[in-house]
Amino acid sequence: MAGLIGGPIVKEVVGALFVLAYVICTGSGFVGVAIGINALSSHAACTVWWAFIAFIVVSVSASIRKFQTIGWLTWVGFFSLFAAIFIVVVAVTTLDRPAAAPQTGDFDLGYKIIGNPDFVAGITASATIFVSSTGGSVFLPVISEMRNPKEYRKAVYICMLIVTASYLSMSMVVYRWCGKWVAAPSLGSAGQTMKKISYGVGLAGLIISATVYLHANSFIHWTVWLGSVFGLGIISFILAEAIPVFNYLIALMASFCFAPIGIILPAFLWLYGHNHYRSGNLFQMAWWATHWIIILIGFLIFIGGTYGVITQIKTSYGNGDIGKSEKLQFISNPTTP
Repeated sequence: MAGLIGGPIVKEVVGALFVLAYVICTGSGFVGVAIGINALSSHAACTVWWAFIAFIVVSVSASIRKFQTIGWLTWVGFFSLFAAIFIVVVAVTTLDRPAAAPQTGDFDLGYKIIGNPDFVAGITASATIFVSSTGGSVFLPVISEMRNPKEYRKAVYICMLIVTASYLSMSMVVYRWCGKWVAAPSLGSAGQTMKKISYGVGLAGLIISATVYLHANSFIHWTVWLGSVFGLGIISFILAEAIPVFNYLIALMASFCFAPIGIILPAFLWLYGHNHYRSGNLFQMAWWATHWIIILIGFLIFIGGTYGVITQIKTSYGNGDIGKSEKLQFISNPTTP
């Protein structure tokens, strides 16, 4: 589709961004699995090994070449992660104070209707939030394996309705009870005991989600296929170790990859398919102009978000937050508006 509006060069660039997006997503899955096992084992001495084990398990699982073969796993992964998050959502409402807040004395939840972060922190936080709505680009390959491709639109609408409702309701409850003390990832917001329980329940979902994102049914020959799967898995593992901070990986994926393929490209495709709107009635021209505004927003997240995330990563390395003996730390305060 990208070739329609930009020719072969844009087509290849978009293809590369698509692959990179899900390589980073897989890397974030490795980080999540490693921190989950660390939570269950109560120490962080073997974090790199946990991430390496996640790489092996995910790469072997992703070697299966058809979604229909691993389709049932997606249901297991969904209910596993949903249950883990729901446990934390309920648990935070029973606490006197958030687990990440000072455990003695007064504390402030820090509610703000309009925050006042600097540009770097604000754009990084925005990218972290934006990524939760960017899964649409991975829907397209699924249509080729649907029993009835005509049901594709219905499936997308139902999926996004459930996802959006879940994100809004659960995030608002957690923010109501934790405020600025929400852990990153949020499964640690209800204390160590509930953290162990939630990661124990959600660990299967973390592994399966990384498996689905690494999976791409593009090659036939098994040598090329396995080489591609394990090669991408190795790249994901290296990224996970180079940037072992969950929210930085998520924000980088959102700004550098999903802003172009999830905002800019769809808006350009709409303009391509509705070229007559620019000289139509008032409503059509307004709709045409709206899509140009969407494109500008996409470029803001793409350029500004990438700059913000890189700056945050550079600052964290400079401060020694990344590279300490206890790795895979989750740095949340710098990106909280």
